Amino acid sequence: MPFRAMPQQVLIPLIVACALFMEQVDSTVISTSLPAIAADLHEDPVALKLALTSYLLSLAVFIPASGWAADRYGARTVFRSAIVIFTVGSVLCGLSTSLVDFVLYRIIQGMGGAMMVPVGRLVILRSVPKSQLVSALAWLTIPALLGPVFGPPIGGFITTYFDWRLIFFINVPIGVLGVYLATRFIENVREEDVPPLDLKGLVLSGVGLAGLVFGFAVLGQALVPAWVAPAAAGIGVVALVFYRRHARRTPHAVLDLRLLRHATFRAGVVGGSFFRVGIGAIPFLLPLMLQLSFGLTPFASGLLTFAASAGAMAMKFTAAPLLRRLGYRNVLIVNALMCTGFIAVNGLFTPQTPHLAIIGALLAGGFLRSLQFTALNALSYAEVEAQEMSRATSFASVAQQVSLSCGVALAGFVLETLRAERGETSLTQGDFAAAFIVVSLVSLMSVIYFLRLPKDAGAELTGRKPDLADPRSEVSPAP
Repeated sequence: MPFRAMPQQVLIPLIVACALFMEQVDSTVISTSLPAIAADLHEDPVALKLALTSYLLSLAVFIPASGWAADRYGARTVFRSAIVIFTVGSVLCGLSTSLVDFVLYRIIQGMGGAMMVPVGRLVILRSVPKSQLVSALAWLTIPALLGPVFGPPIGGFITTYFDWRLIFFINVPIGVLGVYLATRFIENVREEDVPPLDLKGLVLSGVGLAGLVFGFAVLGQALVPAWVAPAAAGIGVVALVFYRRHARRTPHAVLDLRLLRHATFRAGVVGGSFFRVGIGAIPFLLPLMLQLSFGLTPFASGLLTFAASAGAMAMKFTAAPLLRRLGYRNVLIVNALMCTGFIAVNGLFTPQTPHLAIIGALLAGGFLRSLQFTALNALSYAEVEAQEMSRATSFASVAQQVSLSCGVALAGFVLETLRAERGETSLTQGDFAAAFIVVSLVSLMSVIYFLRLPKDAGAELTGRKPDLADPRSEVSPAP
């Protein structure tokens, strides 16, 4: 079907989907290829955690500015620019000759990704009539579901039989196609009355988050002097303290801390952040374990790890009925317990474990994690007012990326600490088992915040009537 003949609710989402698919595949294929990249760059595989945390942190730092930039300069302009930045960053990653180069270029990729996906969704919301919005967003979910499924096998196949650098070069034709289609078919919609960008808040929050997570990520690394890690973390803490004071006095703060007054938003963001620490560690730990400890090729590793995403896809069809029947609070509590158990189970795998058993465990774990994310993503906005929605989505997106990067940093820290205690350079299966247990315990802490929810939390999302007899039905103030 020619592009011009496509209905708008199909064409616009598919154009945005080009960018989303590129970002989703890129973020999953690199995890499978980390050991090969480390070997080619002559680096410790654990040190490659910086390639993951730098990208996630770049997303967290620049996402808050994406909505303002689209309003100020036009959604099409920002969307095209984001695709170009991401594609250029991909090419540079493929040309990297050192870990420092690779991390720097991943940051550039993150700058593009931070603008590309949120602004792409904004393009759909502004270009498609509300009566066709559900259909349009349904098309957009396709690459989000398929990217993580195909990413690990694709990345493993390219790395095993060709060269890991091709992983980044395949983004070029997709990026060129996305820019062409956006130029031809997307209108450059912008807002007339745009409030000033909270530049001070953007700098303080960016320095705070980046300093804190970067300091933790390089702790114990020989890449930097010993004083760099505590200094970076200290600067991060100070910047976040100043940001908290700034946000209380600024009407259009880039991250609106007042949103935490909503009990459901607080549980979704704070509890969800603890939960995502364990989830963020899995794409880092599992491929390393399968390749370094089990001796699998990147392709064989990718054929196993994609099972978690396949399980997540299956959950999309059953999440809504489960939440309606059991309620958000019950699902979040019970499912968090099961999910953390499956995170820890990853550490019980050995080279002798049948691959079918590994696939079964990853399928079940991915299925349950998808249910948890679906519940968290919906519940977080249950009490958010319409005029707060854009600030809430930015806040939640930043929290997600920071918690995922913390998961990678924590997992790497456990591996490095245990290895250093033995005075060895190689990793053992026991190191990976301990790392999985530690991150699963952090994820388990999310249950504390879910237990504080009222029994009828999210009732308006499922059509249930609130339980007025439950004193926790009232919104409690943020701690």
